[in-house]
Amino acid sequence: MDGYVVTIARGYGSGGSHIAHKLCNELGIKYFDSEILDRAAEMSSINEHYFYEANEKIKKGVLSLNTRKGHYTGNLYSADDKQYLSNENLFNYQAKVIKEIALGKKESCVIIGKAANRIIGSLKNVVSVNIQAPLPYCINNISERLMVNKNEAKELILKTDQYRMDYYKYYTGGKWDDPKEYNLSINTADCGEDYAVKIIIDYLKHKNVIS
Repeated sequence: MDGYVVTIARGYGSGGSHIAHKLCNELGIKYFDSEILDRAAEMSSINEHYFYEANEKIKKGVLSLNTRKGHYTGNLYSADDKQYLSNENLFNYQAKVIKEIALGKKESCVIIGKAANRIIGSLKNVVSVNIQAPLPYCINNISERLMVNKNEAKELILKTDQYRMDYYKYYTGGKWDDPKEYNLSINTADCGEDYAVKIIIDYLKHKNVIS
């Protein structure tokens, strides 16, 4: 069977990253998050610091969030171009890495965030998943995990999710938390992390991605 890719978008505090790790353990497949940034840095010869700094964030003051098309073109700029270190070029290198993983069909994996569902979602071997949960549930998770009070947890969640929403909108023109952007959407407050893993596996079987 050819390799397959599960892309996971997740609200901060929803347990999406935990679910991704559990899914990888259950299925014996690879987990890609920061590894995407490392590969993009190696491919482009751009210092990895720039990729980590721009990861799922865009610069403040961006005025073009209302475009329906988005800014992702796939065009790569060379080292002698003034756009070489631009956020767009960093995103395009990440997208190139994500495409190579999916098109290679050699390694089944989960890819976290990075608008991967839009970059490779049209491929037959890709299933896109959206993990979200109501704010109170996320606040409790982050408060316990980071040992911060609930007001601090709420601020972190709202700020992080806004980064992700703006990032997604800027590059794809889409709405990050819209269920229609994904094959499968799960509310972890309703089912919990372990059952969310089961739902994803059952969906993969239903789609004949795995047997």
